[in-house]
Amino acid sequence: MTRTCASIAFVAALIASAAAYAQTPAMNETPEQNVRSSRQYDQLACTNKAFRQHRIDKECGPLQGSQFYDSCVASFGCDRQPSAADWRKAPPSQTIR
Repeated sequence: MTRTCASIAFVAALIASAAAYAQTPAMNETPEQNVRSSRQYDQLACTNKAFRQHRIDKECGPLQGSQFYDSCVASFGCDRQPSAADWRKAPPSQTIR
């Protein structure tokens, strides 16, 4: 009886870990696929207020009361969408002068 319970518990744990593994993002994503995913995320955050608020609560919530909170919330602004040509360009802070 104990062996049967242990076997069932092992199978259940194996299934649970397989389901969690299946939900992890692909690590072999091309840069173009990554840009497409980022654009979809940005569009969703800008068009769906509930999704945007959920992300702000999740990402900025721990910063409430600190000097970084307002900056975090401002990073969800939808007025600064990069153009398609900008995705390959390094940010100014990473450009060699």
